[in-house]
Amino acid sequence: MGRLTTHVLDTANGCPGEAIHIKLFRIYADAAELIAEATTNADGRVDGPLLEGDDFSVGYYMLEFAAGDYYRAQGATLPDLAFLDIVPIRFGIADAGTHYHVPLLISPFGYSTYRGS
Repeated sequence: MGRLTTHVLDTANGCPGEAIHIKLFRIYADAAELIAEATTNADGRVDGPLLEGDDFSVGYYMLEFAAGDYYRAQGATLPDLAFLDIVPIRFGIADAGTHYHVPLLISPFGYSTYRGS
């Protein structure tokens, strides 16, 4: 059975991204449906898969990470209109029988992602 996992690394401070709120959406042709929410733990990970079992299916999805809230809570000085506030990652699941890991590496002014293992 396939599953979806994620984690966050704060590259600006060289540490896990702890207490970052994450939303997972299933993307349709004309809509996005919120299907899960989680908050990262002290290791920057979500305690379990965001999606698994019968709910894990082929299609397009989007993760939203509340990066601006995280950096404000860390004491970072951000403008009222932060360069990165909500970081969206839209991706496709082509094989519902495998593990998809979508990590986020963030700083207040940039981010990157990749398909992990």
